[in-house]
Amino acid sequence: MLKKLSQFTLALIGLTVLFSSCKKTYDSIQVVDGKKIEDYIKANNLTVTPDSLKTGYYYQILNPGTGTALYSTSDSVLYNVSVKGLENGTVYWASSLNGNLGTLGGYTNVLAPVDNTVFSTIGVTALRDVILRLKPGGSARILLPSYLAYGKNGVGTIPSNENIDLTVTTAPEKSQVALDDRIINDIIKKNSLTMIKDPSRVYYSISTPGTGTDKISLSSTLIVNYTLRFADGSVFASSLDGTYSTTLATLIKGWSDIIPGKLTKGGKIRLLIPSDRGYGPLGNAPTLPRNAVLDYDIEIVSVTN
Repeated sequence: MLKKLSQFTLALIGLTVLFSSCKKTYDSIQVVDGKKIEDYIKANNLTVTPDSLKTGYYYQILNPGTGTALYSTSDSVLYNVSVKGLENGTVYWASSLNGNLGTLGGYTNVLAPVDNTVFSTIGVTALRDVILRLKPGGSARILLPSYLAYGKNGVGTIPSNENIDLTVTTAPEKSQVALDDRIINDIIKKNSLTMIKDPSRVYYSISTPGTGTDKISLSSTLIVNYTLRFADGSVFASSLDGTYSTTLATLIKGWSDIIPGKLTKGGKIRLLIPSDRGYGPLGNAPTLPRNAVLDYDIEIVSVTN
């Protein structure tokens, strides 16, 4: 009996050793991502710095920015980002240069584009940590392992376990008001416009005040033709067939800041509207960017009170 038991025990030990020797060892995602990023850095001869906590990302300051002070967590940061695959170079999304992802420095670890189809909270706050190393007008590159970005599930068009090459650029201004005013003055200069600056900070130029007798109020029903452009001159929307009906009470503040008392039926005006008198920091998903300056041509076709 003991002999049989000993033979059984030896056989069991033998099988355990056999299965153990056949078991495959898999590297962790941290190891896999780290190897890919290190190979990429070497192949492209990049000069990058690992993050101080050694969580896995690398960064490169492309332009330190201007001024004497770095950003702090309580500063407003007006920035844009581009997100692409590290190995394949595919640009998965980029924030519109006609707006920005402005927020306080302490909240820049949340990465979400204007259309809200892609969202990620950077696990080690890489984006925030690197932005806080910049001055206004600076830019940096971040090589982000997948486990600190969109993870094993990916999101939207970003596949599973995708290492990310992220570029962040900050505006020279620290306030949205100053940035908007600079953008508006750039439009005026580029197009040789003559504009009046209203106390609301909306700029306007009236080509025809109109010949109607009905005064325009917030509750007046207006038929208007309009064209909306962004700061780069691209047309976002237009209605030129005399069918668009609205009231100023339902529109962005930039229209009601200027039109009442200045136009009647037949009036034509151009408005350059700062972002806070337009769609503000939320934009208008899915395609109108956050913090966008708006350039309108407007014709009042009819007024009904």
